[in-house]
Amino acid sequence: MTQMSRQQAKMNRHGYFFCLPFVIVFLIFNFWPTIYTFLLGFGNLRGLKSSFSLIGLDNFVKLVQDKYFWGAVANTFIIWGMNFAPQLGLALLFAIWLTDVKLNLRGTGLFRALFYLPNLLTATSVAILYRSLFGYPIGPVNQFLMKFCGMGEAFNFFRSIPAARIIVSFIQWWMWCGQTLILLMAGITSISPSLYESATIDGASNWQCTWKITVPLLRPIMFFLLITSMVGGMQMFDIPFLLTGMHGEPDYKIRTTAIYMYNMAFQGRNDYSYAAAISIGMFIITVILAVFINTITKEREPRARHATGGAK
Repeated sequence: MTQMSRQQAKMNRHGYFFCLPFVIVFLIFNFWPTIYTFLLGFGNLRGLKSSFSLIGLDNFVKLVQDKYFWGAVANTFIIWGMNFAPQLGLALLFAIWLTDVKLNLRGTGLFRALFYLPNLLTATSVAILYRSLFGYPIGPVNQFLMKFCGMGEAFNFFRSIPAARIIVSFIQWWMWCGQTLILLMAGITSISPSLYESATIDGASNWQCTWKITVPLLRPIMFFLLITSMVGGMQMFDIPFLLTGMHGEPDYKIRTTAIYMYNMAFQGRNDYSYAAAISIGMFIITVILAVFINTITKEREPRARHATGGAK
């Protein structure tokens, strides 16, 4: 063995040594819980039992027939859709505005910081804040509506399905719009200025430059945001859980799949195996939708022309 190869082998051993803590932590706190969750999904662990036996696909058959699970899935996508559509639209609008060279706005760094600031707050503090703002009957919003808008009596926002959904969606938008804005601004600043200069010389207006250059080149980032936001939306838990009394009231229309899983696991029957099956169902739905979105949005190669008799 040469001196070079011995040094390389020594460096490799050192590399394995430094990677070992991460591997151990990953195996204990990520890989094994994932495997155990899949095992629980095929078992019958509930209540105070410490052991379980495998029962096959019974939990998944029950899950497919569970109207409350599919209702929670529908609630999740309704709230996520009400949040993501304005989030992407407004973030794109502000990103274009703040990165416009012709406007040359001052303080764009401050704007980015202010937009991103809500994302640094904890979900618990945000939920308490909005629970107080829209409190019934003496919350600040009710006081304002009764004093300045002529409303005769206080309105219980958290007993109205549309109002509760709008509040939860607005909070999700308020907390995550800043991150979307920063990613879109990074995407716009990575576009070569020569493209805009060439389009301007050819007589293109600002709107045409935005629609024909900026938006098409931002498609990969927007699809990334769509998929990551959908994955996060399927895991939506803390805000609706804390705002609506831990069960997704009113009428369980704010109960997301994550809240339903929590209710099954830690409230009532403590059916841990069925809760594990719910989490696996969430995972399968997310994967299917991510693959579907990736399939319909990926760039398609033009079909090659096949030579035919007489064709030129």
